[in-house]
Amino acid sequence: MVERALELSRADDCIVIAEETSTANLRFAGNTLTTNGVARSARLTVISIAGPGVGVVSRSAVRDEQLADVVAAADAAARDAAPAEDARPLVEGTEPGPGWDDPVEPTTIDVFRDFAPALGETFAAAEAAGRRLYGFAEHILTSTFLGSTRGLRLRHDQPTGRLELNAKSADMTRSAWAGVATRDFTDVDLAALDADLAKRLAWAGKRIELPPGRYETLLPPTAVADLMIYMYWSAGARDALDGRSVFAKPGGGTRVGETLSRTPVRIYSDPNAPGVECAPFVVAHASSREDSVFDNGLPLGRTAWVDEGRLAALRQTRHSAELSGLPVTPAIDNLLMEGPDGGPSLDEMIASTRRGLLVTCLWYIREVDPQTLLLTGLTRDGVYLVENGEVVGEVNNFRFNESPVDLLARLTEVGGSEPTLPREWNDWFTRTVMPPIRVPDFNMSTVSQAS
Repeated sequence: MVERALELSRADDCIVIAEETSTANLRFAGNTLTTNGVARSARLTVISIAGPGVGVVSRSAVRDEQLADVVAAADAAARDAAPAEDARPLVEGTEPGPGWDDPVEPTTIDVFRDFAPALGETFAAAEAAGRRLYGFAEHILTSTFLGSTRGLRLRHDQPTGRLELNAKSADMTRSAWAGVATRDFTDVDLAALDADLAKRLAWAGKRIELPPGRYETLLPPTAVADLMIYMYWSAGARDALDGRSVFAKPGGGTRVGETLSRTPVRIYSDPNAPGVECAPFVVAHASSREDSVFDNGLPLGRTAWVDEGRLAALRQTRHSAELSGLPVTPAIDNLLMEGPDGGPSLDEMIASTRRGLLVTCLWYIREVDPQTLLLTGLTRDGVYLVENGEVVGEVNNFRFNESPVDLLARLTEVGGSEPTLPREWNDWFTRTVMPPIRVPDFNMSTVSQAS
């Protein structure tokens, strides 16, 4: 379909992106499997370039007889378009990349071959102990084909798996959550997840009411992921150059090169990072302030966003890089954060806490002020009080107001990094490796009635 679309185009240049997606899922409630299913979908995007104009048409499930109309519509849109400010020479290609001509192999329900029996055993254990398990498991496989009239022929097959598991007490008054990201479900340890949830439900057997305020707080990897993902999404060079973001330098320019954290943290993306591998080239369906269709096919490598506590890069297209004078650093579909070597585990951080809060996860995160990247949101499914190295009970939920950029400046401890699943953003971004962190004065601004 990519080859035929390129042949049909009458524009000066053309880029075609074809995506085949298959999904398999299991859903469960009250220790019982409720539904399971598989689905397939396809999307075709034709990007036509006529002189300085660009036309983009994207359609789902395009049939063979519809292809010519889709291409013609993109060509016409390009002829009618205003000049594109991000226009640059297209990336050249010489020969098809690996797997270009191989058939698409969709995911199937068989991806849960070992996981499903383990889930049944976990249901039985939870039922015997008076717990109720709710949640879902989903596996997605997307094959992306990118071709152009300049010889690009690139393919990437991306598996994405996630499991969300929520445990509730028999009387439904206590709740705990856990989630994991996986490529194929062979590495999911359900027994360990269930044991951790049981421990948290036991902690919640004692209820302690606390007022709003600033508390020493331990944030687990999942909560750190949600905050760092939002910071990453907000790290566009164009917004910084225009003075519209926390990364804008007073008086003009960007804050690249400034120290954000006295702790030598590293935040980076790497298409080849083990366990969170992603597309090693740019795939841009449309141009925006942070993406350019002209960059389609640019190779991606390890990119440091924060290096030893210093802001090292912002998300750049070739166009914004020319404006900023900084290297071209396009977005990459994973995010990793590391602190100093030998960081403690979350359990070790709990053991060294005199008095503080342990958060399970964050929820309903929204931006309050882009100039400081102030975010607000809620805690959910368990906030616990730690005293003298032990969890002594569950406290009420809070609304928080914090900036991830400010947190980097104030954190006092960074634990060992591990693969994790963000709670808030896992519909859009799952490939993260994050540490637990200690913040001495996390702002729990008000008490929340959320449960």
